Amino acid sequence: MTIGTAADLPALQADLLAPTDLDRLEPGVRASHPPRILLLYGSLRVRSYSRLLTLEAERILQLLGAETRVFDPIDLPMTDIVPADHPKVVELRALSLWSEGQVWCSPERHGAITSVFKNQIDWIPLEIGSKRPTQGRTLAVMQVSGGSQSFNAVNTLRLLGRWMRMFTIPNQSSVPRAYEQFDEAGRMKPSANYDRVVDVMEELVRFTWLLRDRADYLVDRYSERKAVFELPDKL
Repeated sequence: MTIGTAADLPALQADLLAPTDLDRLEPGVRASHPPRILLLYGSLRVRSYSRLLTLEAERILQLLGAETRVFDPIDLPMTDIVPADHPKVVELRALSLWSEGQVWCSPERHGAITSVFKNQIDWIPLEIGSKRPTQGRTLAVMQVSGGSQSFNAVNTLRLLGRWMRMFTIPNQSSVPRAYEQFDEAGRMKPSANYDRVVDVMEELVRFTWLLRDRADYLVDRYSERKAVFELPDKL
């Protein structure tokens, strides 16, 4: 097999290509603070099962040593009808920047996620100036359903996570007949569904520990280095 050279790839700016740096894959300094996890849910009902499931996940995360924040979507305006300096928008974006991992939980409605959940994601842009509110963060996805088990919402959340340049972990939680899964106090009952939530949170914490110190390097892109390099020619 003949090994190609930069001359064989005329469209490539070889000086901007970055061969894998094994030293950067093993950071010399590791952060020691607890993993910072932001949790988002997608319903405004008084007894919101996506909120109850999110709070149950938060309890597990805290037991696993994570620092958590849950964003309350009530009073968050629909996207673009208010300026980005609205207090709820500022709060959401600040929490996303603070986070090193996130949990997204939506009810399934009409075979997809809810508008309440999508509105939160729509308020988080891919970048704000030089800052990227979601890129490189880990993500766990969950859904609740009123009927039999489905994966439409978690599949949509995975698509959104990829678009937001996040590391979505392999495991996920889909809770069917959610109205049967929680007691009167709003706590999730023991079940295989509960065990799966524990599995997902364990995995999220591990992936967050693994990736957070490497994230900047792992998401460093040739196309973005090229855009920065070419920027002066566009002025």
